[in-house]
Amino acid sequence: MSTIPTIVVTPSAAADAYGRIDRGDVGGNKGEFSATLQRAMQGAVDNVHAADAKAMEALSGGGNLTEVVTALARAELTLQSATAIRDRVVQAYQDVMKMPI
Repeated sequence: MSTIPTIVVTPSAAADAYGRIDRGDVGGNKGEFSATLQRAMQGAVDNVHAADAKAMEALSGGGNLTEVVTALARAELTLQSATAIRDRVVQAYQDVMKMPI
């Protein structure tokens, strides 16, 4: 049986992480926004593919039910997060477009 990992993020740890991204210490793309966004989207797609693979494994008679439910819940949370971020970006764009020149 697998456990769901928990991560505690303190404000100072988050600030350090953003600083490393700004300095280009993380990855090979020097902290570009597009590269960060692409990594996040690839992670979301990977979560959905993993959930799909676990579901297919369970349908074929194998797999652990707990792992299947965990993978599906993780994929659902990823989709909800992506939708919320998309909604915020669209709302911000609309707010900018409404600003007087």
